[in-house]
Amino acid sequence: MNLANEFANCAPDELKELLSGGTLTVYSVARPATANIAVDRSGVLAAFTFASPAFGPSTDGVETPLFVAESVPASTTGTPGFARARKADGTVVADFSAGSGDREIKFAEVSCSPGAPVKVVKFTIKQGDWPERPDYYGTRPRSGYPLPVAP
Repeated sequence: MNLANEFANCAPDELKELLSGGTLTVYSVARPATANIAVDRSGVLAAFTFASPAFGPSTDGVETPLFVAESVPASTTGTPGFARARKADGTVVADFSAGSGDREIKFAEVSCSPGAPVKVVKFTIKQGDWPERPDYYGTRPRSGYPLPVAP
């Protein structure tokens, strides 16, 4: 999870409270380096609206997100790469890794197709950098330097 600077010191329970009535927008894979940067190269695949409260009780580190609708129709074709959570007033709170594999937000399907239902099947809040490749997402490749190598 990448938190916006304004919410960097919030505990997970505080973050859950902030999202009441907010949105969770699912984007394709070109995610920004931080939640403070506008999304400009990713398409919106689907948008969920959190209920109020936004979360039920968690079980063994897995959250219970409460949405207005259990599933939403996809707006376009693509593969989920991240999801941006916003407060009800539109303020960006955090970016979460998203997809069908071992991500913070896991969906029932691998990809989205227009009109097909998109459903969250697992939601975890992991403090810190992107869980799948912190060695890559925590760095900024520069011209003349090699990209990080997987261990």
